Parts: sequence; C-alpha cells; structure tokens
Amino acid sequence: MIREKQVFDTYERKAKSYKTMLWVGMISMFMMFAGFTSAYIVSKSRPDWLGDFELPFAFTLSTVIIVLSSFTYHFAVAGIRKDDRAKTSMFLWITFVLGIIFVFLQFKGFGQVIENGFYFTGPESNVTTSFLYIVVITHIAHLFAGLISLSIVIYNHYKQKYTSSQPLGIELSATFWHFLDFLWLYLFLFLYFFK
Repeated sequence: MIREKQVFDTYERKAKSYKTMLWVGMISMFMMFAGFTSAYIVSKSRPDWLGDFELPFAFTLSTVIIVLSSFTYHFAVAGIRKDDRAKTSMFLWITFVLGIIFVFLQFKGFGQVIENGFYFTGPESNVTTSFLYIVVITHIAHLFAGLISLSIVIYNHYKQKYTSSQPLGIELSATFWHFLDFLWLYLFLFLYFFK
C-alpha cells in the first residue's frame, strides 16, 4: 500500500511539473503571436497597406478542419480515460489525418493568394501579404510540432503506455493541440475581421 502511494505521488509530481512546463511554453508562444498581431495593427497605417485584401477560402476551410480535430482529440482522450483502446486509436488517427489536411489547406491558401497576384516576398510583395506569410508559416511550424507530438502519442498508445490511471502523455499532447487550434482560430478571426 505504501509503495502504491509513493508511485502515485511520484506520478502526480511529474504530471504537475510537465503541465507547468507546457503552460509556460504555450504562454510564450501566445505572446509571440500577440507581438505579430500588434505589429500588424501598427503597420496598418502604412500607405502601401492592402485594406481590401481578402483571405482565401482555403483558410476558412482549414479553420473548420482544425476545430473538428480538436473535437476528435477530445474524444481520443475520453476514450483512454475509459480504457477504450479502439475508440482512442480511431480518434487519434482521425485527428492526425485532419492535421495533415489542415496543413495542405494552408498551403493551398498560399497558392490562392499568389493566383490573385499577391506575393509574400520579393519586389512584388506587399507588407500585408508578408505579415500573412509570417503568421501562417510560424503557426504551421508549431503545428508540425503538434503532429510530431501526436505521432509519439499514437506510437505510445500502441505500446499500451496510456491507461485510465496514467493518461499523462496523451493529455499533455491534447492540451498542446487544443492550444494550437485556439491559436489558429484567434489568428484567423484577427486576420479576417481586422483589415
């Protein structure tokens, strides 16, 4: 009984420290994107700012996809909390596929911007589209980290490292994924409405 309590206490301390580190990292990332959006607001006063620039439809579609992926990751965590391995596996894979679709749609959105005659870098670029490029590429880089985390979770899930009594890894990864979803929603709404 004493041994079980020691193991549980060690697990709880480890969980608390990992969660704290994750939250510090996520707050730092949010502050970076807050800096980007602040610079965006300041840059709107420039004479070469594109006030009529419209976000491509692919970005709207990618927003729907990433919100769906948050729900599927939530269902995966709910599955492991009930030790329903089949449900967890299914929703982890759906989340992974939705993450890949999100990245594909982001690049499709870049293509649509270029098709409309707007460029991100070089002599034909504009400060408005350069901001869009920086913000979206930086978010995609963080999403790749989320996909790597999700891949590790899927691997560990098949190694049966998560159970209803020890869901720490999958919960941490899900928290980071939800944060990335929230971050994209914030950026999308900001870029969509603040022109």
